[in-house]
Amino acid sequence: MSTAREVGMDVYLPDSTALVRGGLKELVLRGEIRGRVIIHTKLLDYFEKLAHEGKSLGYIGITELREVLDLISKFGLSDEVAIEFTREVPSGYRVFSLEDVDSLIRELARDWDAVVITCDEVKKQVCEASGIRCIYVERRVKEKLSFEDLFDSETMSIHLKEGVPPTAKKGRPGMWYLVQVGEKPLTRNDIENIVREILEYCRESKRGDAFIEVERPNTTIVQYRNYRIIIVKPPTADGYEVTIVRPIIKKRLEDYNLPEKLIRRLEKQAEGILIAGPPGAGKTTFAQALAEFYLRKGRIVKTIEAPRDMILPPEITQYSKAFATSEELHDVLLLSRPDYTIFDEMRDTKDFELFKDLRLAGVGMVGVVHATSPIDAIQRFIGRVELGMIPSIIDTVIFMKNGEVTKVYSLELVVKIPTGLREEDLARPVVVVKDFLTEEPEYEIYVFGEQTFVVPVRRLQIERGLRKVISRAKKIISKYVAPENIDIEVIDESTINIYVPDRHYDIVNARCRKKLEALSSKYGVRIRVVPR
Repeated sequence: MSTAREVGMDVYLPDSTALVRGGLKELVLRGEIRGRVIIHTKLLDYFEKLAHEGKSLGYIGITELREVLDLISKFGLSDEVAIEFTREVPSGYRVFSLEDVDSLIRELARDWDAVVITCDEVKKQVCEASGIRCIYVERRVKEKLSFEDLFDSETMSIHLKEGVPPTAKKGRPGMWYLVQVGEKPLTRNDIENIVREILEYCRESKRGDAFIEVERPNTTIVQYRNYRIIIVKPPTADGYEVTIVRPIIKKRLEDYNLPEKLIRRLEKQAEGILIAGPPGAGKTTFAQALAEFYLRKGRIVKTIEAPRDMILPPEITQYSKAFATSEELHDVLLLSRPDYTIFDEMRDTKDFELFKDLRLAGVGMVGVVHATSPIDAIQRFIGRVELGMIPSIIDTVIFMKNGEVTKVYSLELVVKIPTGLREEDLARPVVVVKDFLTEEPEYEIYVFGEQTFVVPVRRLQIERGLRKVISRAKKIISKYVAPENIDIEVIDESTINIYVPDRHYDIVNARCRKKLEALSSKYGVRIRVVPR
């Protein structure tokens, strides 16, 4: 390899950021470099490794280099800019990992008196401190990304997949419809360009409004402003796919028109709250409103999210579960002593254990979980914590559907004979789940043998009530009709038909009507005598 002085022209060594962020391409387009551009093969190895791991950075680096080569060929710039490749390693340079390729490039530039091209400000400062010549290309960050043009005021989410025209979900939780927002099916190149634009913004923006929350092989989750972006690549998906979700509703707690009794509980008593509901039911929107409600009441509020997609005032610190372990978050929250912590999207056992530990330590906890019914949310804790501890961890369950609060449960631990059992020696600790507004028990949770039972009390009460009504009605009618000639049909939980022989119908109707009406009024069950 000849140095720059030997050939009378500059030698340029682009680092990884110069390719990934398009700095080299920009200099070539502007005609600001003339000479030999040396690409180290270890840089290509690095991008190849990332691409095999399914990371977008690898694909972007390879694509950018290919585009630079195409530009030089297309505009006939080969006399001004010559792209070469090298495997050379500076003498005495120790064996390094591929992640250290930028360090290798700097050392090579020192040996050759070459110019490093970088788009990273820290790497620029390292070059200057080391006496290495450097060109720093500061990328202009876009004010608006291209996918934002697909959103309007009603759009909840945009769905992009190769081979399919772009579609949008419009409306609001519980009342939405799917529409096509593009004419042509998207190609893989179209989606790669959108992905590259998103990731470049995340890495170049200094505003702190974009984060790569999760990056795994073939999947990436990005939080860009108030957009949650999910990127999935093959082989995890059968094609490139990008889903972009945006909340279109921001509510205050007062907007939900909650009963005053529930407002008082949230303000003064509830400190172990579960917000449950199916996907898209408005759980996170309600949790966001509750966080701001507690902030207005002068409480210290923090959140745990993955990704951080709640839109909250700066007074509320938002922690990312993707960048910290459960142990780190546990220590940070205990030492910082918030009054309330909003735990969005609780999924695995570690999440539930962290919720439990913080709640038992005295931190007010609000957890958000997916559930198809209110009782399902409570059952997510069964097996993860001791049954008797559940009421100490959860005291209020709020179920969301179509953006509204549809059910509220309260929990308490009592020692009693479970409903449906009779023997007194079967008394045991029972978690009673009550409808918070009516205070009527709806479920009982208890251990019998080695199995935990979740029993719908209201259904048992209805069945017992019906059995009592049927027994008394048959006793009244059997004075005039032989019991074997009386048939009972349960129509529903509030209606029964009593069939009697046709020849006995008139006498039963005349002699038993008042007693049957009194029985019907007492138990709220309609009793109809029907001739067979």
